[in-house]
Amino acid sequence: MTTFERRAKSRLGELKALYLALYGDRTMLDALERAMAAAYAARPLALKRLDGRRERDPDWYRRGNMLGMTMYTDLFAGDLAHLEKKLDHLAEQGITYLHLMPLLKMPHPDNDGGYAVEDFSQVDPALGTNEDLARLAASMRRRGMSLCLDFVMNHTADSHEWAVRAKAGEQAYIDRYICFDGPDIPREMEKTIPDVFPATAPGSFIYVPKMGKYVCSSFHPYQWDLNYKNPAVFNEMVSAMLTLANIGVEVLRVDATPYLWKEIGTTCRNLPQVHTIMRMVRLITECVCPGVLLKGEVVMAPKELAPYFGTADRPECHILYNSSTMCTQWSALASGDTRQLKHQLDDLHALPKHCVFVNYLRCHDDIGWGLNEAFGYSIGQDALLHKKYLYEFYEGSFPGSWARGERYNYDPVTQDARTCGTTASLCGIEKGLDENDEVQVALGIQRDLMMHAAMMAMAGFPMLSSGDEIGQLNGYDYHNDPDRTEDSRNLHRTAFNWENAARRTRPGTVQQRLWDGLRQLEHIRSTAPCFGPDAWVTTWDTHNDHVLALVRKTDSETLVCLFNFTGEEQTVSLDALLGEYTDLLTGERSRCDRRTLAPYQYSLCRKNR
Repeated sequence: MTTFERRAKSRLGELKALYLALYGDRTMLDALERAMAAAYAARPLALKRLDGRRERDPDWYRRGNMLGMTMYTDLFAGDLAHLEKKLDHLAEQGITYLHLMPLLKMPHPDNDGGYAVEDFSQVDPALGTNEDLARLAASMRRRGMSLCLDFVMNHTADSHEWAVRAKAGEQAYIDRYICFDGPDIPREMEKTIPDVFPATAPGSFIYVPKMGKYVCSSFHPYQWDLNYKNPAVFNEMVSAMLTLANIGVEVLRVDATPYLWKEIGTTCRNLPQVHTIMRMVRLITECVCPGVLLKGEVVMAPKELAPYFGTADRPECHILYNSSTMCTQWSALASGDTRQLKHQLDDLHALPKHCVFVNYLRCHDDIGWGLNEAFGYSIGQDALLHKKYLYEFYEGSFPGSWARGERYNYDPVTQDARTCGTTASLCGIEKGLDENDEVQVALGIQRDLMMHAAMMAMAGFPMLSSGDEIGQLNGYDYHNDPDRTEDSRNLHRTAFNWENAARRTRPGTVQQRLWDGLRQLEHIRSTAPCFGPDAWVTTWDTHNDHVLALVRKTDSETLVCLFNFTGEEQTVSLDALLGEYTDLLTGERSRCDRRTLAPYQYSLCRKNR
């Protein structure tokens, strides 16, 4: 029995049952099985060996040395070949997981940052070739880094071969999209489907005159939603996934996961069939390439996240984005109130142990202010007023704000808006530098490091946004580019500043202070037992709403992590945390049950034996 047959023996029964329940098409099921076997046969030996090691060590991605980074290839290095030459910079920081933003063939200039895919089997020529991608992945593996790529499973570009053939009237390709002859069903569906971009791309359907049909387009008019009621779509998209895995992609980020199934009369989000699809994808990858992780992009409330992990015995995604904590962290920093953050972390800590999150402060996208409104009202927060305060604060228009950012996707009807900007600019470093005020700069650096420290102390593993390690500031030049000026997310999608990166070794520079501060945190994470996969993590009451406390505990060690989210000195009381502790950042010894923290101070204190 081959390795593939051994893996398939325990999984194909469930896969067949799910597939036939969803599609009822045994011929297409047989075709899927043949594609799986062919993908395994084509899988390079080095990757098969990696699969074997990871089968024996299933917690490999949950260890304290996991440190991610996300970036655009062109903004960091120009193309894939030059990125390979820049890996020393990432290795110096200890990066073990690199998420490259969409790089498959895309139309230009309208591609939604690469999320409009024209060909799922080919790297965009502007960034390189499939061979370049394979060489990069191999070079990364030798350095202990895993390559993560987006897999845009929900839609294609309207210039994709399938869409082109659909426009030409080929029924087999029309059937790969969600199409209707008249407006009645689309109008009925739009009554219950929330708009993704209400200001810039309202509605969920577009009329395509060449086809004489209404086509589902949840995001932008040039992105057509795929019809997963058609088994040909599922089979071919899975085959494309396996092709990327065989090139050397170790983490597949499934974009817009909740949107995959559409039904009239629903929100077309989080439907049961989505979980059937993701469970089948998990079973398929476990057969063909078990060293590959599935990361779901599920930007939903915590209660809606858990189903995307599946259950311990029937898992779906390995990891999910922790977008909720990103939002509540920035809210806590602006308001100096950690109660929303603590409440949200408590919800996450209540999830089963197999639920693993990727934590981050910034990414390629905006900050959406999706706070828990019911809890907010219970502590006296008016949801709309607080949201308006946050986006005004972080664009710098609110009196006393130290932040520099911009609004994104403002809706004048609901008064909803999101926020764009780099971590350094949102934390006040940009304003301090512009005003030549070292006190402001120092406070901005302290805010920046405190926010990263809190993110790194949480359950899951941290992911940095490229440039955060050197204090990259907002880039306003996009306002002069007609192809980019309409999307304020370009404010933080800026070319990596290699001149500033060189300053990270010069004592006293912003870059050196941030780089060294982050490296200290990263070293603690990679060496302290409390950051291992078996650690118990919980919040702790500080009797002070301005300070967040996290406790990490194993059988051999207790670590108390404190974070002052204000610019004032704060005193905390920590019940039951008795004894003497050593601060891993300063080496100071002290009691931990009562502490005083300086403005924006953070501490990680290990209990002495």
